[in-house]
This record gives sequence, structure tokens and C-alpha cells, in this order.
Amino acid sequence: MLLTFHETFTQPGGHSVKRQIIDSIEKYDKIIIHRHVRPDPDAYGSQIGLKSLISTNYPDKQVYAVGEHDPSLSFLTNPDVIEDEVYAGALVIVTDTANTERIDDYRYQKGDFLIKIDHHPNDDQYGDLLWVDTKASSVSEMIYELYDEGRDYKNWQLSDEGARLLFAGIVGDTGRFIFPSATERTFEIAGQLIRYKFDRSKLFDGMYEKNHKLLKLQGYMYQNFVFDENGAVYIKLTKEVLQQFDSTPSDTSLLVGSFGDIKGICAWVIFVEEDDQIRVRLRSKGPIINELAKKYNGGGHPLASGATVYSWEEADKVIAELKEICRLSK
Repeated sequence: MLLTFHETFTQPGGHSVKRQIIDSIEKYDKIIIHRHVRPDPDAYGSQIGLKSLISTNYPDKQVYAVGEHDPSLSFLTNPDVIEDEVYAGALVIVTDTANTERIDDYRYQKGDFLIKIDHHPNDDQYGDLLWVDTKASSVSEMIYELYDEGRDYKNWQLSDEGARLLFAGIVGDTGRFIFPSATERTFEIAGQLIRYKFDRSKLFDGMYEKNHKLLKLQGYMYQNFVFDENGAVYIKLTKEVLQQFDSTPSDTSLLVGSFGDIKGICAWVIFVEEDDQIRVRLRSKGPIINELAKKYNGGGHPLASGATVYSWEEADKVIAELKEICRLSK
């Protein structure tokens, strides 16, 4: 039976969705946590931060965080590699993933019970139990709220490592607290997390330092982007361009915000060519762009989304639609 709850929901008897999640965690001896493909700091922060939180409070449970590793996030941690049989009788939790197509590792379906924890629009209501809070800055913020509930409900503790991961996820998804998604509650939670013992300077270095090759690629982007009269910006990073600067598609995740400081910009798109597809990274200063992303095998937040196209002709269609979105926003 599908159960869908949002942050404000409370069942008769006062049991919130967070307590139902905690009860589910207590019920299962094996817990496997998934997140979305092409992970970012909030994907790792929420997924592996939740793993740390559960392991800290239930050391006898088997807890795994799975998915293809992105080397650019090694400064945070590495996911686990497990066999298919581990899923038998397991609780599966998926964090920070709006739809099933973007869940990393199809085996999420093999568990006994499935929980979705997310802050994107709830267009795909998958899972047996859903906690979706679109007002949260990040799913890492939601995991802190889960810890906060667990502290009152079951005397939960949060480790220094768990705090580091959650803080990284919040910082990543708020753009270092400059995005509108960073609320008063976000700052309150961040204030609590920095009381834990972890090296914030080292964490920020891991998140934002760029090697000289990537900085040269960023320079290429600044020299070659196209800016139309309505503030729509785009650039195409072909495989040849990436090879020229000895960079990988995943490296470009550090550059997606590069155009955000351009005066007069409305929205922008960065195309990154891979072997069999082209990544589409969409960002906006106002107009809603996640509906555009949904048209091209993607989705995300109203002002920050991703998609996938399979030809440069299809990429040109995205550009044309983004230009029209910016024109209509004037």
C-alpha cells in the first residue's frame, strides 16, 4: 500500500512520517541506501550521511550506501559494493531522487520495503513510504531533521562524520547558502552542524578547489559562451574540447555555476558531450526551467535542473526553448 506524506503530515496518534521512517529503520537488520545517478554533494551527503546516522545508533545493523562512485567526490567518501543477495529481506531507502529513471542501481527494487526521501517535486510517487519536502534546501537538511526527530524519539546521536557529510550536502545544494532555497531553518541547522568536529576548510577545498586544467576549461567557457538579447546563455563542451583541457564530463560539475555572475543573465545551459549522450545542465536566475528538463529525459528544481539529449540537433532544440523561456520572462 502506497503511503505518501509531506513534512506537515501527522498521523492520528501523533506519529509523523519521520517517526514511521525511524520505526522502519528499527524493524530491519539490513538497510541499503540509494541515490541518483551523476551524484552531487547532496546525493552523497544525504545518502552516506544517513548511513552514518543509522550505523552510529544501530551498530549491529548492516547498512550500505550503493551506486557508481564519482571520483570528484572522493573527498567525501566512497560508496559500498554489494552482491544481489544482500537485498533479500532488506529495507531500501532512496534519497535525493525525484524519479525512478534517475535512481543509481536498478536493484533498489529487490528489497522488502522501499522509502523515498526527497525535496524535488513529487512527480513520480514511487515507494511504499514517501517523505517529500519541497521546501527543504536539500535532502541533507531533511536527514538532519530526521536525526532531530530521532533524538527526541529514540535518543539518537549524530557523529562528527555524519555532521560533516550533511553539512557538505547542504552547502552544495544551496550554492554556499546563496540560493533562495537557503531558509532561516537551513542556517539554524548549519549552525548546529558546525559545532561538530570536522575540518571545514578541508571540506570546502574538496568541494571547490579546481586544478589548473579545469580553470583553463573555465576560461574557454568564458571566452566562447553565447549570450542572446534576452539573457539566455549556452555553451557546448564537445568531447574534443574536454580532451583539449584533459577534463572529464564529471569534472564540469564544478563549473556549472560559472555563468551565474554575468550581469543581465536570465538562464543558462551547459552541454557536455559523453560517449553515448550529451549531458544538459540547466540553471536559471528566475524563470522555471525544470519543466524544460522534463521534456528531455530529466528534471530537478525550478531553478536548477539536468537533462539528457542524444544529438547536437536535439541540443539546439533545448537552446531554442530556453531562449523562448527567457524572452517570455521579460
